Amino acid sequence: MLYSEKVMDHFRHPRNLGEMKNPDGIGEVGNPVCGDIMRMYIKVSSDIITDVKFMTFGCGSAIATSSIATEMIKGQPIDKALELTNKAVVEALGGLPSHKIHCSVLAEEAVKASIKNYFDKHNIKYDKAKYKLEECPCIYEHEKKECKK
Repeated sequence: MLYSEKVMDHFRHPRNLGEMKNPDGIGEVGNPVCGDIMRMYIKVSSDIITDVKFMTFGCGSAIATSSIATEMIKGQPIDKALELTNKAVVEALGGLPSHKIHCSVLAEEAVKASIKNYFDKHNIKYDKAKYKLEECPCIYEHEKKECKK
């Protein structure tokens, strides 16, 4: 099987799917090569992510990684949510095919973008280094040439 049961479950039954009214932070990221777009919404209270929703335009892997990422950060302190990595997302799903790893990178970026937006909206100072990815998410050489990371 190409995808784990957990990937298929999150694709078929995404958790936290939908838009959020009056979010404290919104992050939207995309991959221009594959066309996937993720938008993540967060509610924050006392530095805890109390609610999270997402809308994803993309493949099943993009939907599954968005879904599991929301589960992984909901109820977590902001600092803990910022530690979420694409590798942790992949592991939580029981793996992804190598050509779909970029979906997990988008999920990580969407979490960070929503938190950054929350900080910006509320004039909260933050460490900009926490928003840099460890490695380029591109798999193929033609992607790497176009990559802006």
